[in-house]
Amino acid sequence: MLHYAVVFFVIALMAAVLGFGGIAASAAGIAKLLFVVFGLSTLTERNQHVFRQAHPTRRQ
Repeated sequence: MLHYAVVFFVIALMAAVLGFGGIAASAAGIAKLLFVVFGLSTLTERNQHVFRQAHPTRRQ
C-alpha cells in the first residue's frame, strides 16, 4: 500500500511539473489517503502484536 502512495505522489509531481494542476491535485489526494490508511493499519497491527504479547497465558 505504501508503494501505491509513493507511485501516486510521483504521478502528482510529474503532472504538476507538466502543468496539469487538476490531475496533480487528484493524485496528491489519493497519495495522502493511501498514506494515512497505511499508517493506521501499521499502528493497528503493532498494537495488536503488543497486546498479544502482554497476555502470555492466552493461547493463540
